[in-house]
Amino acid sequence: MTYASAARLIIATTLCAGLAACGNSGRTERSAPDQGSDMRPEVRSSRIQDLFTGSENPNQSVGVNKYLWNASLQVLNFLPVQTIDPFTGVIQTGYGTPPGGGRSYRATIQISDPALDARSLRLSLQGPGGAAVEPGTARAVEDAILTRARQLRIQDGRL
Repeated sequence: MTYASAARLIIATTLCAGLAACGNSGRTERSAPDQGSDMRPEVRSSRIQDLFTGSENPNQSVGVNKYLWNASLQVLNFLPVQTIDPFTGVIQTGYGTPPGGGRSYRATIQISDPALDARSLRLSLQGPGGAAVEPGTARAVEDAILTRARQLRIQDGRL
């Protein structure tokens, strides 16, 4: 056996032993299964596949209000989107200047509830270098998002 193959064998053995040690975490007895969770299909209320199948009310499959989500993207369309996660309801943008404005902003939006409600929307605006934005500016953007969300809901015909 050559030195290189012996070294590979030692490394592989060490990695396997380390991985095997992680599995037991020092416990000698097995923990009892959770008695509160029943995974039978007739008892189970939802599955991971339910998130991706068509449902009558998409606001129930993902905990984000679709009107607030779309309104946020439409009102802040001048900002480049950096990250977007519909499952957690977070939209992060890069810096951009509003039309007719001279100061650039970036925004972080979180939609935390499926209800079309002001409490479901959290908006954080920052200026260049993390500078604070006046509360009136942030409030005006929130109001514009909420107004647009209500308009989208009315257009959708779900009053």
